[in-house]
Amino acid sequence: MLSHADDLRVEIENEGGDPKTAERVLEEWRGANLDSVDTALCIYAEKLTHSPAAMTATDIQALRDQGLSDEAIHSAIQTISYFNYINRVADAVHVELEPEMPPYEDGGR
Repeated sequence: MLSHADDLRVEIENEGGDPKTAERVLEEWRGANLDSVDTALCIYAEKLTHSPAAMTATDIQALRDQGLSDEAIHSAIQTISYFNYINRVADAVHVELEPEMPPYEDGGR
């Protein structure tokens, strides 16, 4: 997770943004002052992660309303789903977290 935050930090810096945004996203994305597209993607990712059976066409339409193409939405779904999958695999085989990573309070990723 922390390596992904480092990658995000570099991307943000390369685009001329505030590198502290990566830390804010890592701590709590809602307080990170994301633009409307990134906020919509985070809302979608959170729902797909925690309530996959509750996903509806309305959720996809919310992404389209932000200007995302069906191809971009498909890529986002694939990426979100991959991370959900690999985190569950890591949990199942008890992969040790990075030492500087705080434990998850809900017992899972």
